[in-house]
Amino acid sequence: MSGHALVIGEALIDAVRRADGSSSEHVGGSPANVAFGLARLGRPAELLTWIGADARGDAVRAHLEGAGVWLADGADAAPSTSVATATLDATGAASYEFDLTWDIGADAALRPSPVVVHTGSIAAVLDPGADHVARIVTAARDTATVTYDPNARPSLMGSPAAALLRVQALVAVADVVKVSDEDLEWLAEATDGDLDDLARAWATSGPAFVVVTRGGDGATALLPDGREVHVDAPAVSVVDTVGAGDSFMSGLIDGLWGANLLGAERRDVLHAIDDATLSGVLTRCARIGAITVSRAGANPPTSAELDQLP
Repeated sequence: MSGHALVIGEALIDAVRRADGSSSEHVGGSPANVAFGLARLGRPAELLTWIGADARGDAVRAHLEGAGVWLADGADAAPSTSVATATLDATGAASYEFDLTWDIGADAALRPSPVVVHTGSIAAVLDPGADHVARIVTAARDTATVTYDPNARPSLMGSPAAALLRVQALVAVADVVKVSDEDLEWLAEATDGDLDDLARAWATSGPAFVVVTRGGDGATALLPDGREVHVDAPAVSVVDTVGAGDSFMSGLIDGLWGANLLGAERRDVLHAIDDATLSGVLTRCARIGAITVSRAGANPPTSAELDQLP
């Protein structure tokens, strides 16, 4: 299948503080990680983002372009490049604090006819850019598959109730949703049900399926007809969880791409996906996520690395 992926959202610098007192800076941001992961898997990817023309912005550009991601024209119009501080606990789990802004530059220009458009996280809910994102994603449905990962950041997204309104509007226009159990648990605080109730409601609101990731407990896809497809997570030694969900998301897009299920003209086929195809895609995603957590930072595998695994 020809075409390219358009990823819309934040690219920033992750300042990582570890439990042993050491620290470092890496390029991050959930959508940027997804674009990077797609490029690692050999997929052409464009990122519409909001970075500054500064040293940290230069680091973002070098990191992404080095993997093969191209930045949309006008992506470096921000006054400065945003920073997220990730504090790791003794298990490697990350909590975040942010110093960032999000918008889409007036001069942003995109390449035509992506086969898939992905967005999520901060960019999909933080003003003033979120409204621009919603318009681009909604218009993209005419030609592209739409994928979405809420990737909640409670410290930036306000109350669960306020965030849920934005999130569910995007769920309704998405063909595929990937969400962690932690994000669902936080968003479900705004409802009368639990995280599983919320995931099932999303699965019947428009997407072909909703994938709930559960860390070491694997991942489950929920389909509108009530089917559930579960895959286990490979057992690995966890270094940290930074970028794991994003690499899973990259793998999900890549897997659907390889199964010839992307593009608006394939929407009906995607929505009729069978259990065996979906299980195969998710199993590969789980392997990608496992490799990512087994090494430091958002460092997803290449397609060659996956091919070398038994």
